[in-house]
Amino acid sequence: MQSAIANVDVLIRGAGAVGSSLALALSAQGLSVALLGREQAPRGPDVRTYALNAAAVTLLRELRVWDALPPEAIAPVYDMWVAGDAPGARLDFSAWQQGVSELAFIVDAGALDEQLAAALRFAPRVTRVREPVAARLTALCEGRDSASRQARGVEFAAKAYGHHGVAARLASDQPHQGVARQWFRAPDVLALLPFNQPAPGASYGLVWSVPAERAEALLAMAPEDFERELNTATEGSAGCLQLGSERAAWPLMLAAASEVSGEGWVLLGDAAHLVHPLAGQGLNLGLADVACLSRVLAARESWRSLGDARLLRRFARERYLPNLAMGQLTDALQRLFASDAGLVREARNRGLTALNHLPPLKRWLTQRALGL
Repeated sequence: MQSAIANVDVLIRGAGAVGSSLALALSAQGLSVALLGREQAPRGPDVRTYALNAAAVTLLRELRVWDALPPEAIAPVYDMWVAGDAPGARLDFSAWQQGVSELAFIVDAGALDEQLAAALRFAPRVTRVREPVAARLTALCEGRDSASRQARGVEFAAKAYGHHGVAARLASDQPHQGVARQWFRAPDVLALLPFNQPAPGASYGLVWSVPAERAEALLAMAPEDFERELNTATEGSAGCLQLGSERAAWPLMLAAASEVSGEGWVLLGDAAHLVHPLAGQGLNLGLADVACLSRVLAARESWRSLGDARLLRRFARERYLPNLAMGQLTDALQRLFASDAGLVREARNRGLTALNHLPPLKRWLTQRALGL
């Protein structure tokens, strides 16, 4: 890592999955890149998993990262079922019925970070720096707490849900068979994502969205008490579940930056938008930002600079509706299923069952989730 270099084409602030992917994508175009940020290292045992759609996998494959991941770090999702909080209220998705090979892939977050870092070490035009350097374009990929975004006076209107996402790795006494499971119940949303660690073919990544006080209680429970609560909540449908890791939690919110680009700068990923994790689309949106910005920069006129405000507005316009739509969709679902009112409960469960019998609408939802 160098502390100072001559000016570069692009300075990327933030070396997480989004910033690292952008560095690789722009380097492949022949642009010189300075990457400001340390290699990702978890603060404790890493319990994170990413749900990646087809578009995200395509980008990572083009960056020569996907195929280098160890097999145990990837688990395909072939089927998904979503249960409401009334008997029989259920929605099923099948890759076969939707005409795709997989609905998604569940990926070990730590393994992806490590492979991105390895690829960066061989990227000829990427230099890691300890401090900002002069650049024609600065890409802010620092995450939800981006100090650079704040320094530019960009507002980040956030709506706190009062919920935390509780995450852990789980092992089951039954194979997952590539099935993802999700329960929508007032006031929580529980997702089990098929995974291969700690038990190959019989593990899950847990994401349990619960009120903050409930999250604190779940984290404080003895392992056997937590497992009892979890197995009661999942009704034994995924077998007998046991903890295979530590537990972690983080606050959930909906947020969007008032602006995502300006003269010489652009926002990507969580620095630009946050959505509820119930649809597993957070990193997918960030990687879609990367693919879009890379494409816009590659197609720029020869006389236009990388930091040209009009050029960057092309990126902002293209990403505005997809990011807004996903934020509104996840927010609407969260509000709908957080309500305990009797009429709302009946309506949402009837709607879930009705949707299960509308193949064209299910196909449309699947295509949006896959990024197609």
